[in-house]
Amino acid sequence: MQIKKSLIDNLQTFFGFDNFKGDQEAIITSILNKEDTFVIMPTGGGKSICYQLPALMSEGTALVISPLIALMKNQVDQLRAFGGYDSIAHFLNSSLTKTETTRVKEDVTSGKTKLLYVAPESLIKQENIDFLQSITVSFVAVDEAHCISEWGHDFRPEYRKIRQVINNIRENIPVIALTATATPKVQNDIQKNLQMLNANVFKSSFNRSNLYYEVRPKADDILKDIIRYIKNNTGKSGIVYCLSRKKVEEVANALEINGIRSLPYHAGLDPKVRAETQDKFLMEEVDVIVATIAFGMGIDKPDVRYVIHHDVPKSMEGYYQETGRAGRDGGEGNCLAYYSEKDVDKLAKFMKDKPVAEREIGTQILKEVIDYSESAVCRRKQILHYFGENFNEAGCSDMCDNCRAQKQYFQAEEYLTRVLNMVKDFGEKFDDHHLMNVLMGIETAQVHSYKHQQTVYFGSGKQDGVMLWKSLIRQAVLNNFLSKDVDNFGLLKLTKSGKSYLTSPYSLRFILNREMKAAETEDTGNKQGGGALDTQLLQMLKDLRKKIAKQKNLPPFVIFQDPSLEEMCTHYPITMDELKHISGVGNGKAMKFGSAFLELINKYVEENEIDRPVDFVVKTTANKSALKVSIIQNIDRQISLEDIASAKGISFEDLLKEVESIVSSGTKLNIAYYIDEIIDEDRQDEVFDYFKSAEVDSIDMALDELGTDDYNREEIQLMRIKFLSELGN
Repeated sequence: MQIKKSLIDNLQTFFGFDNFKGDQEAIITSILNKEDTFVIMPTGGGKSICYQLPALMSEGTALVISPLIALMKNQVDQLRAFGGYDSIAHFLNSSLTKTETTRVKEDVTSGKTKLLYVAPESLIKQENIDFLQSITVSFVAVDEAHCISEWGHDFRPEYRKIRQVINNIRENIPVIALTATATPKVQNDIQKNLQMLNANVFKSSFNRSNLYYEVRPKADDILKDIIRYIKNNTGKSGIVYCLSRKKVEEVANALEINGIRSLPYHAGLDPKVRAETQDKFLMEEVDVIVATIAFGMGIDKPDVRYVIHHDVPKSMEGYYQETGRAGRDGGEGNCLAYYSEKDVDKLAKFMKDKPVAEREIGTQILKEVIDYSESAVCRRKQILHYFGENFNEAGCSDMCDNCRAQKQYFQAEEYLTRVLNMVKDFGEKFDDHHLMNVLMGIETAQVHSYKHQQTVYFGSGKQDGVMLWKSLIRQAVLNNFLSKDVDNFGLLKLTKSGKSYLTSPYSLRFILNREMKAAETEDTGNKQGGGALDTQLLQMLKDLRKKIAKQKNLPPFVIFQDPSLEEMCTHYPITMDELKHISGVGNGKAMKFGSAFLELINKYVEENEIDRPVDFVVKTTANKSALKVSIIQNIDRQISLEDIASAKGISFEDLLKEVESIVSSGTKLNIAYYIDEIIDEDRQDEVFDYFKSAEVDSIDMALDELGTDDYNREEIQLMRIKFLSELGN
C-alpha cells in the first residue's frame, strides 16, 4: 500500500496525473523491483512514463536507447519542463559539439541527470562504453524495440548489439524493452536478442477505438483528392506520409502553393531544419507535415487529427505505428491510405537486389499490406489479427470504410471445406499464392514439380473467379481456420478450428472483396460539385461550342475537346483562373474562347443553385511544367523532335503526347520545319482539308478516311498538332 501511495505521489509530483493508465503501475513496479520487463503498448498508451517515472525514483541514471535524434530531443524537452531543471535529462548523440558532450558527462557523473538518451550508434562507441562503466546505471530502457527484429518495419542492425554493450557495462542491469508494434514473431525475436525470455511481459490491446481507417484506390489526381480532404479539415493538424524524399518535396510544395501551411520532413534535410520543422508542427505554426517514415516516432503531439498515406505503406507494423500518431488524446483520428498496384510493384522492385532471405521476409511483409488493402473485411479486425489479437468486428462500430460499406456475402461452407482439404492433402507445405494457382488452373513450375495439375483441385475454382478465392483464404486465416507460418515463407497450416470444421462443417457466410476502382475516390460529400457528370450542362456547352465553331469557321474540337467540356461539367469553373486549370484548356485557350463558356456556366450555377467544389483547382508548381517549357524552347530553335525526345530521356510517342498537350492548352507551336522534312506539301493539304471538315479529331477515323496505305498514325498525329496550333491558338 505504501509503495502504491509513493508511486501515485510521484506520478502527481512529476507529471501532474492522479491515476495510472492500463498496466503502467504494474510495469513501473516491475522495473523498480529490478526485473526485466517487456512492454507492448500501442502508440498513445503512455509508454514513456513506464520508464521515465522509475528513472526519476531510482538511484543513478537510466540509460534510454532511442533510434531517432528527433524523438530524444522531444522527450528531453518534456522532461526538463516537468522536472524544472535542464540537467534532469540529456541526450548523447552525434548532434552535440565536444563542449556539449563534456557538459552532459559532467551532469551525469555528478548525479544530476536521471535519464540519459543514447542512439544505438553512439552506444556502441568504445569511449561511451568506458564512460557508462564509470557511472551508476539504474536500468536500461530499449525504446522502439521492434528495431531489433529483421521482421520489424524499422530494422536497425545496431540494435542487435545492445545486449552485448549492456553486458560490458555491468552484470545484471535490469532491462525494459518497449514497442508499439510487434507481431508474435517480432516479440519473440526481441526477447531472444535481449536475452530476456523470462521477462515480465505486459501486452495491451492494440485496438485504438477512436481511429477511423479508410483505404482509397489511388487515381492520377491523388493530389487533388488530398488537397480537398485537407481543406475539408482546415485548422486541424495532420501528417502525410510518402515513400520517397522526392515525393515528400513535391507534395509539400503542392500543398503550400494551394494555401495549406505545410513543410517537408525527411532524412535528407539538415538536422537543424528537421528540428525547426518539428517545433513548428508542435507549436502549430504549420498544420501539415509531409514526411517519410523518419517523422513522428515518439513525437508527443496529442491532437493530430488525420494521417494520410500517399503511398502504400511498406508493412503493417509501419502502417499501424504511423496511423497511431493520430488522435493520441482519444479524440478524432482519421487514417486514410491510398492503394495502387503500381506502388506495390515499385516496392517489390526495391527488394529485387536484396539477399534471398531478406527478400523472402520483405515479400511476406508486403503481402500482408496488399491483403489488408484489397480486403472488404473490417479493417480493425485485420490489423488486430496481424498483431495476434482476436477481435469481433461488431466492436468496430462502423469506424472503418469496410464496415460502413454495403457488403456482398457468399455462402462459404463448400469453398472453405475445399481449401482446408487442399491444405491438408498438400501436407501444409504451400502458401496462398500456390493454392490460388492450383484452384485457377494456372500451370506454374511449382504446380508441375509437385504434380498438382493432376489433382482434383486443379482448375476447380476457375468459374468462381480470383476475387472469391482471395476473399475466402483471407477470411479463413482471419477467422482462425488456417494459420500463416511467417517463419516459413507464409505457408498455410490447419488450426485446431480448421481440423474441427472438416469433421463437423456448418453453414457460414464470408464477405466478397470489392474491386477497387479509381472512380471511388470521388468526393461523394458534394451533391453535385465534383461528382457525377452534369449531362444537362454538357449539352449546353456543346451547343455553345458548335455555335462559336460555326462563327469562326472551325471544327468544334479546335475550340475545346470533349474531355475539357466534361471536366467543366463536374467542377463548374466560373473565373478565368479556374478555367485555366481545366485539363486541355490552359492560358491560351482560356483567353481566346473562355469568356462565353464562363458566362454560361456562371448563369447555370446561379439558376440551379449548384454547390460548387470550391477547392477543386490544384495549382501546380513551375518546375512541374519545366519539361513543357524546355520542349517549347527546343521547337522554337527548330531542333529535330527525335533529338528533343532523346535529350529528355522520353520516347518519341511520349514527346508527341506532351506536344499535343501544349497545343491543346492554347500555346502556338510551329513544327512545320519538322513536318516539311517527312510529309510532302500535297499530302499535308489533304490532311488539313480533312480536319477542317471533320466533326471529331480522331486519328483512327482520319486513317479510315485517308487510307493507311498513304499515311501512318504518326503522320496524322503530327498534322493534327499543326492543324490545332495554326487554327485554334
